[in-house]
Amino acid sequence: MVREAEKKDLNAILELYLCLHEESVPEESDYLHDTWQHILEDENHHLIVNELDGKIVSSCVCVIIPNLTRNIRPYAFVENVVTHTDFRGHGLASECLEYAKQIARQTNCYKMMLLTGSREQKTLDFYRNAGYNSTDKTAFIQWLDS
Repeated sequence: MVREAEKKDLNAILELYLCLHEESVPEESDYLHDTWQHILEDENHHLIVNELDGKIVSSCVCVIIPNLTRNIRPYAFVENVVTHTDFRGHGLASECLEYAKQIARQTNCYKMMLLTGSREQKTLDFYRNAGYNSTDKTAFIQWLDS
């Protein structure tokens, strides 16, 4: 079942992110819970989860970004696409991306974008099959020290 995350989902999502690129789950803190609350309350921030037998096994984030170009239409940015390693290859992340596309359409977005750090052909093909292309734009990233 694909849905937007709820308050009770925090720990399950943090555990799932271990299959993305995280090395550990963040320690319990006020900052963690304040950030989580901010995400839940932000009408433009959609943390989408796919639940199978009561377990969150796939997820993505879709952020709607207000915009002054393209006839004042927003665009969507997709990030943190992940499926638990035990459940990959069953279309679960594709269902999350389709849910994100529905949100983007409902909010009148003119485009959706995502970045991936993966160079694996399988991953790149997955995004192409989901309707994304890597030819229209060139992405640049500047990492900031924390």
